[in-house]
Order: sequence, then structure tokens, then C-alpha cells
Amino acid sequence: MNPRSYTETLMRAVEDGGGMEDEEMVVPTAESGSRGSNASSSEECPFRLLRDAKASAESIVAEMLSIKRDGKPKSLLRELISQMLLQFLNLRQINRSILVEEERVRSETESAKVPLESTTLQLHNLMYEKSYYVKAIKACKELTTKYPDIELVSEEEFFRDAPEEVKGCVLSNHSAHDLMLKRLNFELSQRKKLCKLHEKLEQKKKTLSETIAKRKKFLSTLPSNFKPLKKASLPVQNQLGLEHTKKIKRHHSAELLPQPLYVIFSQLSAQKEAFGEAIDLEIIGSVKDAQALAHHQALKDNGISTGSELEDDEHNEDAQRPGKRLRRVQDRESLDQAGIFEVHPLQIVLHVYDNEVSELKSAKLITLKFEYILQLNIICVGTEESNNGPENDILCNLFPDDTGCELPHQSAKLFVGDSIMFIRDRTSRPYKWAQHLAGINFLPEVSPLLLMSRETQENSDAAKDEDVISGFLPNRQHIRVHTILQRIRSRRKTQLALS
Repeated sequence: MNPRSYTETLMRAVEDGGGMEDEEMVVPTAESGSRGSNASSSEECPFRLLRDAKASAESIVAEMLSIKRDGKPKSLLRELISQMLLQFLNLRQINRSILVEEERVRSETESAKVPLESTTLQLHNLMYEKSYYVKAIKACKELTTKYPDIELVSEEEFFRDAPEEVKGCVLSNHSAHDLMLKRLNFELSQRKKLCKLHEKLEQKKKTLSETIAKRKKFLSTLPSNFKPLKKASLPVQNQLGLEHTKKIKRHHSAELLPQPLYVIFSQLSAQKEAFGEAIDLEIIGSVKDAQALAHHQALKDNGISTGSELEDDEHNEDAQRPGKRLRRVQDRESLDQAGIFEVHPLQIVLHVYDNEVSELKSAKLITLKFEYILQLNIICVGTEESNNGPENDILCNLFPDDTGCELPHQSAKLFVGDSIMFIRDRTSRPYKWAQHLAGINFLPEVSPLLLMSRETQENSDAAKDEDVISGFLPNRQHIRVHTILQRIRSRRKTQLALS
């Protein structure tokens, strides 16, 4: 819109009243024109100039409205219109300067955003690198290595034994890390040397093993080569009274004996070697069966079940049932079938000679055979004359109250029943002195103190002391091997003299 058309429009609005109300009119003053002219020439802030120009334009319009309202001559309006046009021009100039300033600020802002964005990008890059390094440090700290499990030498030993080329080299700027690397290198060199030494020793061990195997093979062939020599030397040994071969064979068989028979064998052998007792020992029976029994017992001790063990468990379960407990009295055939009187495959044969005769072969008095019953854990002794009945058995009552007709301890009686008696069916009997000789100790059925109290009530003090001594003396004597052999010889000589 050009200034002329704009002026005409403004004059028509003034003539018509412009629809403005009188309350909104502001009375113009003479200072407003001068203030408007001064505002256009001032070099203040554009926004302040814009505000002043707006105020001047409003005052001019208010003055024009007051002239119209008061009916003053219209010639006064021309000067006001000129001032108004000048204010419009001033407003446009101020607006242009504001736009220029805005463009300048925008360009400065754009130029300032470039380093800001670059700095922000650098910040994000640094934050990303920081997170990466933090993760790497955490992974390094949590890394499980073999280092804690490596047994290194102490620092004192390292500084004392390590060579100078290991201690003098620098592997890291960090002192502790450098020392650890040196210790690891020293440990590696030491272990390499030990590995080489281990290989040499393994080779030497292999060579020695081959040599030992060859020598063992040679030694294993020696017994077969010595057998003819042993057979050839037997007449010489018999002529000279040497029993080297028999003794070795007897000792090998003794290793398979059960513990009670082994105790008897060791005591009798010790008595013969120490005091020159006129006795002779033999071990008879099946060695193969004894080896099989020992193997079975070893498997049982190690917890490995066998078929026979399962059968024994079933038998024990049947024996523990209420119906079976009432049948305490069993017949002998059922006990034999159940294997209660099963005897160990090996037995000890004792030849007792007369110690007053020089020739042992002609002075043989009696032969005893010791056997071990596995289930009952008792030792039975018999002689060649045991088949003639208990009245002709010289072992009966060898010590007081020891007929051998009943089981010696309560556990065996409870196992087979109280009615089992060793009278006629078996040639060997479980004498109490045989149990003590085998190391099987057991408590008496009645307490000795109770017997002593009963005897005290019946006898006087002197008789009591004598009975106590006489009662304990046999118990002490029948444990001794010499006493047993002496009584057997005495009984046998008396029997031969009476016959």
C-alpha cells in the first residue's frame, strides 16, 4: 500500500469516527510530536524504539480523534497525518533493523552451534570410550586364570636362586607386575628342567622295570628248577634230622588257618622251639578249599555279596521269625544240613611223644587233632581212641568240670539249642582248655563272686581261702601249653600202664 492511499484511508476513518469510543481516546500533547521526531533519530535498542514509535502513533491517532470529536477545523489533521506517515516509515525502518538483527543473531547462533555440536559429539565419544574401558577393566578383574593355582617360589628364593638374566630384564613398567612376570618366567624355566629330568627318570624307570621283569621271570623258574634238588635232598634232611622243607610247607599252610587254629599252632610251635618240647605238628586238609574259603571271606569283608551269603541271610531271617524262635530244640540231622557243624578245611594234628625216651618214633604216646567249627566259633579236639566212647577218652575231665559234652559258651548254645550234646556222634569235643589255648575267651555262666559267696556261707574262712585257691588254680593252669601237655602225657602213661 502506497502512502497516499494509506493517508486517504486514515482521513476517512477520522471523518467517520472510526467506530472508536470516546473512552479509548487519549488526549494528545504538544510533547508527543517532538518525542516522535526524537525517537526516530535516537540510536537506542530497536525494541525500545519500536515501543516509542508505537506510543507516538497512538498519541497522534488519539489527537486526530479529539479534533474530529470537538469539531475543530480539518486543516489541523493534515499535519497530524504527515506525522503519522513519518511514524509508519519509522516503524518500517525499525522493523527492518529488527529483522536484520534477528538474521545476525541467527547466523551467530548457527555459527556457535557448530562447535557446540562438535563438543557434544566429542563428549558422547568420550562417554562411549569410558563405558568400553570400564567394561574391559571389569572383564579383566573377573577373568579367571591359572595364576592363582600356580605354586610359585617365594620372593626370597627367587632373588637367591634366579639367574641374573632373569632378574635383570625389564618386562613391565609396573614394578609389582614386572616382578610377577620374572617369577613366572623363572618358574617356567625350572619346570622345563624338571620335565626333562622326569623324562630321563621315566626312561630309567622303564629300563629298570624291564630288568626287574626279566629277573622276576628268571626267579619264577627257580622253584621248578629247585624241585628236583628238594626231592634229592629229602633223604639227607631225614638222615640229619632237618625239617627245612616240611617247615616251609607247614608255614605256607599255616597262613590259611583261621585265627583260633593259628593261635594254637603258633603257641605249640613256640613251645617246641623254645623248650625243645617232644611234640610234632602237622597241618592236614585241603589247601584249595582253604584258599577258596579265605577268598570268600575277603569278599565278604569288603562288602561284596555272594550267593552263599544271600543264603545265610535268608537262613538268619527264617531263624528270626516268631514261628521259628519257638523251635529251639532241633534234631542233629537238620543242624548238619544247615551247615552249623561245618568244619574248616584245615586241621592241626599234634603228635605227643614221651619226653623221657630219646627215640621219638618209638616213644609216641598220643595224637590229637584240632579242628575249628566255623558257625559256632569253637575249637574241637579229638584222639584216635575217641571212637571208643567218652569213658575211654583221656581228654575227658583233663581239668575239673570239663567233660567236653556241652558247648563251652552261651552264644553257641543259643545258636543251636540247649539240647545239643557232644557224646557219641562226634569224635572231637569242645573242651574248655582248647578254647583258652586258641585265644577264645568267654565269661562263665555263673559269676565267680556268687559262687564264692555261697561257699562262704557253708564253710569257714580257712576252708574258703583253700577252696578259692583250688578253684582258680585249674583256670590258671589250663591256659599254659606246658601244663596241658604234661597232663596229657600223665594220663596216657597211666592208661598204658593199666592196660
